[in-house]
Amino acid sequence: MKQTIAVRADLGMGTGKLAAQVAHAALSAYEDTGKRAANEWKGSGQQKVVLKVNGESALFELADTADREGLPHAVIRDAGRTQLDPGTVTALAVGPGPDDTVDRVTGDLPLY
Repeated sequence: MKQTIAVRADLGMGTGKLAAQVAHAALSAYEDTGKRAANEWKGSGQQKVVLKVNGESALFELADTADREGLPHAVIRDAGRTQLDPGTVTALAVGPGPDDTVDRVTGDLPLY
């Protein structure tokens, strides 16, 4: 079981901003996970992998694939209080879910 978080590399977010977006994504997708899968993921160390994606359209394509695979996922839009305009799409969390299923969605993306 793992979760991946694809973060838009084209936005030039600072380190703190990026960390906050990853945290928002991880928690939001986790909240949509069924109890059994959530417990399995928590019991196995809550593996998370942060990946790069270039552009909003690429991120939404991944979200569509996650939906077709039946994986919990969450698209994050920034509130616009600091570095980005309100509503800017910043990240996508996929999973937690089985490694092979999550990899079908984000397995080709590079590490952040």
